[in-house]
Amino acid sequence: MQKIYIRPCVIGLGYVGLPIFIRLQKKFDTIGFDLNKNRIQNLKKGIDLNKEHLKREICYNNNSFVTNNVQKIKNCNFFIVCVPTPITKSNKPDLNALISSCKILSKIIKRGDIIFFESTVYPGVTENICARYLENKTKLKENKDFFIGYSPERVNPGDKHHSIEKISKIVAYNTKIKKNIDTIKTVYKSITNKVVLVNKIKEAETAKVIENIQRDLNIALFNEIFILCEKLKLNFNQVIKLASTKWNFIKFQPGLVGGHCLPVDPYYLSFIAKKNRFKMSVLLAGRNMNNYMKIYLYDKILEKLKGLKINPNNSNIVILGITYKKNVADTRNSLALEIAKKLQKKNRKIKIFDPYVSNNKNIKLISLKTLNSNNFKAAVVITKHNNLKRLIQNFKLKKIPVIEFF
Repeated sequence: MQKIYIRPCVIGLGYVGLPIFIRLQKKFDTIGFDLNKNRIQNLKKGIDLNKEHLKREICYNNNSFVTNNVQKIKNCNFFIVCVPTPITKSNKPDLNALISSCKILSKIIKRGDIIFFESTVYPGVTENICARYLENKTKLKENKDFFIGYSPERVNPGDKHHSIEKISKIVAYNTKIKKNIDTIKTVYKSITNKVVLVNKIKEAETAKVIENIQRDLNIALFNEIFILCEKLKLNFNQVIKLASTKWNFIKFQPGLVGGHCLPVDPYYLSFIAKKNRFKMSVLLAGRNMNNYMKIYLYDKILEKLKGLKINPNNSNIVILGITYKKNVADTRNSLALEIAKKLQKKNRKIKIFDPYVSNNKNIKLISLKTLNSNNFKAAVVITKHNNLKRLIQNFKLKKIPVIEFF
């Protein structure tokens, strides 16, 4: 059997692309590409500002490296695209980063190259938008001159138990050429042993968005029940504990829903549904509920401060935690960040501290040293990181009120 030469390139070295690069370069001479120069400079030093990977994990074999120079990836023959696919202000899919990646690829792809997309999209984007764009710009034919596939990312920031090498990974392609299939299997089995091969790309795209939509809807239901229990003066935890005694009750936790997936994916699926004259009312109802939680929590914070006889307009208060969930550095679509910004706008004396966020263009944070040197009237915990527990306990020992919710 003739040995297959594989030279992978990972385009986009964020939460999704970096772990893939780390896994691939253990077996192949791999190039990681990102347009962000600062990101590349830090990764060359082994520094991940997302705080997901330690320096010892970001090591390079002799012929693997990271770059922001397009010319250095032109000799690669297996490209994995891991760029963000957010939504616009009007909640429409924003495919700009994906199209930009295709533009870069159109300048360098050759006959025989394989391109996989991992970004979250609505069904049809990989074949109807990405592949067609590449065909139009290169005059090469998809599934004849170059080959595409889709493997939905399942990275969960802050979750070391479900790291990429331990999860099942869907790998969808539409080629029937044995050499290509063998190459695809070889590449993805070097990322994880649990590869689920399918030959319908649109089905894999749909599976990705509904994974997160299901979770978003369940959290929305529990958020609604949580608010109702507060209105009825019922103990929410006790209610859920009692309901959990039934064998088929599925338990979720209420809270703020943020990040790159759950607040985005419902809009991607509803967008393509609307294009096909079908209104998906249930999943958007869940979105409305979860978006409302930032208003509800903001009002509850003001209510609790006033109940403690603390004026929220001019008192010295500290907010703890602004990332979208605990134990991660990600502030994308963070409702905690939005609440903190709104509170700080109301009262300039309010300070914000998050041990995971050292620099944020959206808001000014204080250091731990500054935090310890201030005399705060109250502390408001929005995102309860594990490493905030001792700090919270110290506030309580000093008889400083601590407002917590979830």
